[in-house]
Amino acid sequence: MSVFEQLQAAIAGALKVSPTVITETTEPQDVSAWDSLGHLQVMMAVEQTFDLMLEVEDFARLNTVPVILQYLKEHGNGS
Repeated sequence: MSVFEQLQAAIAGALKVSPTVITETTEPQDVSAWDSLGHLQVMMAVEQTFDLMLEVEDFARLNTVPVILQYLKEHGNGS
C-alpha cells in the first residue's frame, strides 16, 4: 500500500467518507466533513497511521492532502 493509499484510508476513516472522495489534490473545501473538528480527526488519524507525534503548530499547516504528503515525505514516511 502506497503512502497516499494509507493517507487516503486514514482521512476517509476520520471523516467517515468513501476513500474515492480523497484524492492526491483534496483540500478541506472539497469534503464537507473536513471542518475544524474533522481536521482534528484527520490529524489524529495521520499520527496514528504513520506513528507520528505532530506539533500543534503542524496542525494548522497540514491542511491539504498535498501538504500532508510532502510532510510525510520529509519525515521519512513517503517515497
